[in-house]
Amino acid sequence: MRLSSLIPPGRPRRVVVSVLAVLLVTGVVGPPAASAATAPLVGVASGRCLHVKGDSGTAGTALEIADCTGGSAQAFEFTSAGELRTTSGTRCVDAQNGQTSPGTPAVISSCDGRATQQWRHNSDGSITGSGSCLDVNGAGTANGTAVILWTCHGRDNQKWTTSAPQASGPCDLYASGGTPCVAAHSTVRALLRSYGGSLYQVRRASDSATRDIGVLTTGGVANAAAQDSFCSGTSCVITVVYDQSGRGNDLWYQGSSVVPGSSQSRPATATTESLTVGGSKAYSLYINAGNSYWRDGHLTGVPTGSAPEGMYMVTSGTHVNSGCCFDYGNSETTRKADAAGAMDAINFGKQCWFGGCSGSGPWVQADLEWGLYPGGSQSWNPNQRAFTSKFVTAVLKNNGTSRFALKGSDAQSGGLTTLYDGALPSGYSPMRKQGAIVLGSGGDCCKPGGGANLSAGTFYEGAVVSGYPSDATENAVQANVVAAGYR
Repeated sequence: MRLSSLIPPGRPRRVVVSVLAVLLVTGVVGPPAASAATAPLVGVASGRCLHVKGDSGTAGTALEIADCTGGSAQAFEFTSAGELRTTSGTRCVDAQNGQTSPGTPAVISSCDGRATQQWRHNSDGSITGSGSCLDVNGAGTANGTAVILWTCHGRDNQKWTTSAPQASGPCDLYASGGTPCVAAHSTVRALLRSYGGSLYQVRRASDSATRDIGVLTTGGVANAAAQDSFCSGTSCVITVVYDQSGRGNDLWYQGSSVVPGSSQSRPATATTESLTVGGSKAYSLYINAGNSYWRDGHLTGVPTGSAPEGMYMVTSGTHVNSGCCFDYGNSETTRKADAAGAMDAINFGKQCWFGGCSGSGPWVQADLEWGLYPGGSQSWNPNQRAFTSKFVTAVLKNNGTSRFALKGSDAQSGGLTTLYDGALPSGYSPMRKQGAIVLGSGGDCCKPGGGANLSAGTFYEGAVVSGYPSDATENAVQANVVAAGYR
């Protein structure tokens, strides 16, 4: 029905407005649909999010399902014009080449109001348009499964919810890739979507009381306000960083009653550096010379011998020095320099043991014991580069017998850069890992009676995983770190 057919000719504009108001109240004409808030669309069958492949904004890019990690490629909005917009509202969900037959891929296109860009989210969860439903191809649930148009049948692979899911954490992504975390540490956020426990413990100087600092919500960021309240009017140190993997690989400071050390070992100050993650305040583990943390995890799943292993950490390119050795990863249970291959840890710092490192650092290297390796030998690696940004992602993986790889990136944007991927150095095959975990020092550190650690560095988060992670998994972890919003 046309509104003009109800208005006598020649009537003034205010009459038209009044008549329209009456029609809206009586229900003869309905109001335009409200624009919904931008939100992920989660597949009921898979628990994964509708996703623009490759995070691309290019017209014609296909839709798929993927782990829910946030970002504009997983944010959708039903508009009052009947569109389903994404990529920050710049593209509309469409049928490829304007086709409507079952099996047609769902893609993104420039928004122009065509019929194949008209969608409705129904009460049963289905999304319909052009006489078809948005369907996860073959009722698949795996990452990367295509989304297509298909005849509506009411099953769960055609149902979508706008309830925001708990976003996957790095350890969820590693687990999906078949390389589960055996140790996970952070002072700023949960690394699994299901983790709701404590991140770390602080001890205050005024009375030596301790307080565990947890997360604001399950799977969320640190409750920095709890630390601020507890440490108000005095100073605090971080005594332990808790393991989120469930294996008990908590990192206690070397010099504590749990990990006795020399008089040169002490816990890091808890309040040296604050930052924001996900828009919330958090504190880093700000390590200076004399601070280090350790755990013997060889009986709790940390790889030993020649077993394959991977790890990552988020650190800082602005708080480093040339002291030995700011490491995170697999170390000796003896806390001695036992042999080549007894360690498998990420090193980040400005030491270049064998010469030929490009620039002045800091570099992502591998501490394999008896050597900090920028590549597979004691020679210059042309692919090495310095990482000087405020937040840095550092990645190491080692198959234990023949191959290791190093990667790095700005932790606020961009993808990982492969710095080395090739043969282990001579004398390191097979590896002889012992399965302890070290943070902030080298492997031969802090035994009672001596052993100083001279490195400086910042630790925000990291994990050690069992198995040799795929490049795709590591790329997903980097995307998750970027999405965490370090500021």
